Amino acid sequence: MADVHPEHAQLQADRIYLGWQYILLHPDPGPPPRRPSPAEEPAQAQVQAEDDPARLELLRRERLQEDMLNRPVRVFRLFMLVLTVLILAAALAGYLPWSFALVGLVAAGGVAAVCSFALMQGDRAVRYRVLEQQARDERQQRERDKELFKAQEEHAQRYREWQESKDRHDKQLTWYAVAVPDEIDRIDVAGGTLPGWSALVTLLGATRLYSGGHLTVLDLSEGAIAKDLIELARKGGDDPLVWVLPVDLPKLDLGATLKPEAFADVLAHVVSVSEEHRTTRDLSFDNAILERVLEVLGENATISQVTAALRALAQVGDPRDDLRFGLITATQLERIGTLFGRGVSDRVVIERAWALESQLRKLETLGTQAVRLPPARLRVVSMDRQAGVFGNRVLGTYVATALTHILRQSPASDRPWYHTIIVAGADKLRGDVLDRLMDACETSRTGLVLTYRSLTPAVRERLGRGHAAVAFMRLGNAEDARVASEHVGTEHRLELAQLTETISDSLPGLDGGYTSTVAQLDDDEHEGRDENHADLAGDITESTEWGRTADKIAEKERVLQRSREFLVEPHQLQQLPTTSVIVTDATAEGRRVRLADANPAILTFPKTTLGELEDVREAVLALDPRAGDGDGEPPPNLGPPPPRLDWRKGRQ
Repeated sequence: MADVHPEHAQLQADRIYLGWQYILLHPDPGPPPRRPSPAEEPAQAQVQAEDDPARLELLRRERLQEDMLNRPVRVFRLFMLVLTVLILAAALAGYLPWSFALVGLVAAGGVAAVCSFALMQGDRAVRYRVLEQQARDERQQRERDKELFKAQEEHAQRYREWQESKDRHDKQLTWYAVAVPDEIDRIDVAGGTLPGWSALVTLLGATRLYSGGHLTVLDLSEGAIAKDLIELARKGGDDPLVWVLPVDLPKLDLGATLKPEAFADVLAHVVSVSEEHRTTRDLSFDNAILERVLEVLGENATISQVTAALRALAQVGDPRDDLRFGLITATQLERIGTLFGRGVSDRVVIERAWALESQLRKLETLGTQAVRLPPARLRVVSMDRQAGVFGNRVLGTYVATALTHILRQSPASDRPWYHTIIVAGADKLRGDVLDRLMDACETSRTGLVLTYRSLTPAVRERLGRGHAAVAFMRLGNAEDARVASEHVGTEHRLELAQLTETISDSLPGLDGGYTSTVAQLDDDEHEGRDENHADLAGDITESTEWGRTADKIAEKERVLQRSREFLVEPHQLQQLPTTSVIVTDATAEGRRVRLADANPAILTFPKTTLGELEDVREAVLALDPRAGDGDGEPPPNLGPPPPRLDWRKGRQ
């Protein structure tokens, strides 16, 4: 069987990899068939030579039996012989006349002779029976030998068939890629733990980067789930850019090139973070205030200038301080004072301006120290867990909304999912912010992956909406598990590998956090990429926590080859292993439901293929129709048709 190591496989750019499915196309044939052994032979069948102890024993038993039967004859013959001697002695002594003696001698001797002949015939019968039994045993032995030879031939045939089945079982592929086509606009991931998200993001992000794409990760989980992905990208020759907010907020230039109308829209949505029940009318009112303020401030206004203008509009603090720091000019201050006139409406404007300023001041340092950064194919924007929860929601909403406007202004990509955005912890964003981001990604053909910790009402109504694939990970909440099981369908029976359960129980938690890279970069200094280094499997082994435990996992994989089936029921979804992912997506044949393991280390196993199960099974059936009954041998490294990209040539 050909080499099936992943480094010789081909990574497809038009597939979004979400994990691997454990399937044994050829079941374990069990122990080898037992070799037939000769049956215990009777002692009579072993009579071969005259001096054979077994033959002598048989002869002794037959003679003993014959002696017991002939004992009366022998006694009677002895009596006749004694009588003959007595008659002869009496005749010689003259007690009997010879005429009578001769008659007695003839009668007694004749009877003795008849008895002797009978005894001789008995001995001859004994020898005959012994020979007959020996011949019968020899015939039976020949028949047993013939049956044994036939049984051994049948055993040899069964053993050859068993050996072929065993070889197919031992050499077969066991992990098949679970992927969705790039025709899918979005992937919604519901549930999961931080280690599970880390595995999924590492796998999904790495396969996108190593197939030549670009990736942006907005990590709202505060769990540093992209840490392994960053190390993997560095090992692959990239220089990822990592912003840790709010520390890196001064060097974040996202949204700096937006037009005033778009900038006002972004800021209005940022303010709405703390006001979940604000309507479109309320947002429009805030947007109108911000647009007018930006008209006064002119092009390229900063957040600090906007907050200074809002303070002036809300009559908060001393405007002379802002004048002294150059945040606003006297002319602009005068124009702001007359923007909305005087009267009753002024109180409404003052209240909203005050609310806007109190929210936006958290972004005042945005872009104040922006520098020219080198291009990077991986960009990570994360929230520092040391910052406040509300402040992180404000920063996350700003980044998501700014990305939305940048995507809306960008032309549609020629290659779907060439640029992929992952939002971890998307349930922390407002529903309308998510809707706008989804629409912008769909229009620009940008891949979007959203992960949700819980299925809130806002998440439920958006889960799987449009042309999206839905993935479910462990759902601790009983109500969330019930909703997920209804979405998937409780009639589906999935196969879970014992290895997945065993490794999941031993997974450590995520330690540490991100290290900012933009704070360490200068305008003229950055390391060049090693374009020749593109061994994904090797990089996973060397640079990720998953890969560093790959040897232990692979050792267990050789031992733990069992699996179990389960129905998609709420209590089962609450007990899913950490890295298990139930992937559902629509195809022309109907909706598919598959169980995958997102552990990146599985990619390093020798029996892992980048081909999907359906394609491999079709290829096996085409080559060997017996494979449908579990008797065929799957060819290695089979996958969907071209186009394909080799890992060493896919970084374009």
